[in-house]
Amino acid sequence: MAESLYSDEPTTGTEPAKKAREEKTQSAISKAENAETLLQKLTSTIETKVSRSDVFIEVPERPRVSLRISPNVSQSQVRKWRKEAGDETKNGMDATKFASLVIGNTCTGVILGDEEVRDDEGYPITFGHDAIMKMTNTTRPIPDAVRAFFAIDPHVEAAALAILDAAGYGDTIEANEDPTKRSSTT
Repeated sequence: MAESLYSDEPTTGTEPAKKAREEKTQSAISKAENAETLLQKLTSTIETKVSRSDVFIEVPERPRVSLRISPNVSQSQVRKWRKEAGDETKNGMDATKFASLVIGNTCTGVILGDEEVRDDEGYPITFGHDAIMKMTNTTRPIPDAVRAFFAIDPHVEAAALAILDAAGYGDTIEANEDPTKRSSTT
């Protein structure tokens, strides 16, 4: 009796090749599914929260005293502080009050020497803390406690400028050549 040309059972000679082709196809499909497109990479990059690290501002007339500052300042915050400092009034903006608002609203702690000062409950003190208002003999954190803490108004303004600089308001952004175009000389 003659053997059938077609069989449900694979022949032993072609099975490894067929299996290898299937694995290669599955691997290619898997890679295509897992491969990130440029659009997906850009989306992931843009969705990542951007936050600047804290900076430390020395208080010039107070030896070993510095402030821990969060330089994450939005344009809307700056506009609000300018308005609170009288930017849209007949007399114009009070620069020292504006500087006090910048410092008071961005301060996240006070450092003495190399240690952060904390209250009895372990929380870092800031200008709104009763201890700061008591030691500065003031009743308002901003601008009074800030001004008394620094003792000299020009230092208040200089510190605010340093904070805004750290926030990126003094950054220069340079224009670059188109990275997608190749030079004809290369």
